[in-house]
Amino acid sequence: MAEFFLELFSEEIPARMQAAAAEQLAKLVGAQLAPLSPRDVVAFGAARRIAVTATIAAEVPASASEVRGPKLAAPPQALEGFLRKNGAAREDLVEEDGYFLLRRNLPSRPAGELIAGEFAQALAGFGWPKSMRWGQSGAFTWVRPLRRVVCLLDGAVVPFTLGPVSSGDESEGHRFLAPGAFRVNSAAQWREELRARFVIVDADERRERIRAGLRAAAEDKGLGVAEDAGLLDEVAGLVEWPVCLIGAIDPGQMALPPEVRELSMKVNQRYFATRDAAGTPAPYFAFVANIAANDGGAAIIAGNERVLRARLADAEHFWAQDRKQRLESWLPKLDAVTFHAKLGTQHARAGRIEALAREIALALGADAAAADAAARAGLLCKADLVSGMVGEFPELQGIMGGYYAEASGEGDAIAGAIRTHYQPKGPSDEVPSGVVSAAVALADKIDTLREFFRIGETPTGSGDPFALRRAALGVIRIVLETGLRLNLMPLVGAEVFDFLIERLRVKLRGEGKRFDVLNAVLDAARDDDLTRLIARTEALGAFLASEDGANLLAAYRRSTNILRIEDAKDGPHEGTIDPGLLAEPAEIALADALEAVGLEARRRLEDEDFAGAMRGFAALRAPVDAFFDHVTVNAAGAELRRNRLRLLARLRDVMHRVADFSKLEG
Repeated sequence: MAEFFLELFSEEIPARMQAAAAEQLAKLVGAQLAPLSPRDVVAFGAARRIAVTATIAAEVPASASEVRGPKLAAPPQALEGFLRKNGAAREDLVEEDGYFLLRRNLPSRPAGELIAGEFAQALAGFGWPKSMRWGQSGAFTWVRPLRRVVCLLDGAVVPFTLGPVSSGDESEGHRFLAPGAFRVNSAAQWREELRARFVIVDADERRERIRAGLRAAAEDKGLGVAEDAGLLDEVAGLVEWPVCLIGAIDPGQMALPPEVRELSMKVNQRYFATRDAAGTPAPYFAFVANIAANDGGAAIIAGNERVLRARLADAEHFWAQDRKQRLESWLPKLDAVTFHAKLGTQHARAGRIEALAREIALALGADAAAADAAARAGLLCKADLVSGMVGEFPELQGIMGGYYAEASGEGDAIAGAIRTHYQPKGPSDEVPSGVVSAAVALADKIDTLREFFRIGETPTGSGDPFALRRAALGVIRIVLETGLRLNLMPLVGAEVFDFLIERLRVKLRGEGKRFDVLNAVLDAARDDDLTRLIARTEALGAFLASEDGANLLAAYRRSTNILRIEDAKDGPHEGTIDPGLLAEPAEIALADALEAVGLEARRRLEDEDFAGAMRGFAALRAPVDAFFDHVTVNAAGAELRRNRLRLLARLRDVMHRVADFSKLEG
């Protein structure tokens, strides 16, 4: 076996592309070197390089190949084309079953020959999300100008040319701390030499070094660093030799809303927010430099503090200007903001959300004052879209609306509902709490779903350009996580409700739960109250997990199988059971149990005591087992047989009051 090493060294690669590029390079190497049985493939992605190392066979083993050519009756041009394509002569072909066949015994090939012959073409087709043309011809594309290619097989250079660059054995370390080239003879030496030249090439190691460095730098000042995994990943792709530092925020700029200050720091400067011992925002920021300075970073810190003051001064300007107007005064400007070409403006949408929020609040049992507050919040919830701050930081929409509602004297309930009406934005995001906030958030999402379904803009396959799946999941989470009792069908219509149920199935599947139990309950209940539907589903799931539940399900399936066969002969076998034909003690006991359990189940289901209804069904296990042990269903007498089949139909129907057990899998 031999060590293969490849490094593609360029100008700075965008951080967001590095991990995917490293993964793609590993797959490309695996595919191109498949005849060499590659193993232990490891990829690296950093600011100025992607690389891969693998263990491969020293040669491609000898093999035989067979390629079928054109038919014997094909025109001469077809045969000539086949020969040219395969670099063969007419005497290399044999005739078999009406076709020309090209059979070859391929000798073994050195690994270096395979790499040199085919690798450059594969690399030239590397798929960057965005790339640039450069070089004298302008034909070669790469994410940024490619400077060096290192390609080694057991330390020896494998020669090929990629664009304007020929492969060699020279790489480079840190641009400023260790400029200049160095020779590479192995993957291990490459990593060690890069570390000595102030480059940590492993992305995971850089990330952990930054995490630990930020924590240590903050702890020196009695601070903590706000968690931000996305920012940590991005910064890890921006630096080669991370040095973590702490800077101070101008005390006067701490008066800005923390969301504004911290988003400006993150988006514009890639700074991390800090927290004091109480967990509140602290007047410091943490950041990562790409250089170890002789003065301990004092000049770097001072420079970053100046930059941040200027950035936050811009935010202070928007904050001051926006608060000179009442939030309500921006509503007319929403007429100039299109929501969708077929759905009108954001002003028209605000009117729909206003009405829908009131309707939902009343459906949730809110009093008139709360319903008025929900409607008012619904009307104003999009007004901040035309504010200066949201124009600068679109991520703050809703949040700024809440601040501006407070400044306009709209009240805490309305401001809070506006602030949270986009929630939940993701799986880890909290849902709005309180009837006013929940009503407005639901109205926002339900309006999106209703309107896009109305114009036929529904998700297809993996495409969901208007995030309707996210909106549906938001509705589901708000209802279930706050235990809301809400009949959704009158609000959303049948088509959207079916879409919500499908997303609920996906959610349950993702959580490792049995979505087939939901199907069974839904078919029996046709319930549009998700809270009640899930409570019933969980109760049934718990019952089926018990021994009684599993045995009763087996009995149900046995009963329905018998009914399916006998109904095909002379069914259906439904109707009133004749007590006079109940001859055997076991069938009398089953009939009595079904009557009692059926009445009890109806009462408990009406009281929403789903667990109690399931416990009641456990009482059927013994009489059902006894019936199948001691009673012959297909009795000789026609009336006796029919009566016993009706008893089985009665068992099926009583169980269907809880769920359609035929929908259960397994």
